[in-house]
Amino acid sequence: MGLMKVFSGSEVLAMALQEKLEEAEVATMKKDNIQSARLGGFGNADLAVELFIQETDFAKANPVIEEFRMSI
Repeated sequence: MGLMKVFSGSEVLAMALQEKLEEAEVATMKKDNIQSARLGGFGNADLAVELFIQETDFAKANPVIEEFRMSI
């Protein structure tokens, strides 16, 4: 199976969701577009950080993601 994107937004919110998912024993992968853009020599303000999980973990992660979305 592949990766699925579960969040796009600020680094602070991505880190908060990543922590909650890891507490629920769901492995995550973070793609930091701010750092990539800076290293490439250009800026990128929208959808700065993306958070991915394995598709097979979606059933376990979905309640955590929904709770997080309702809290922001």
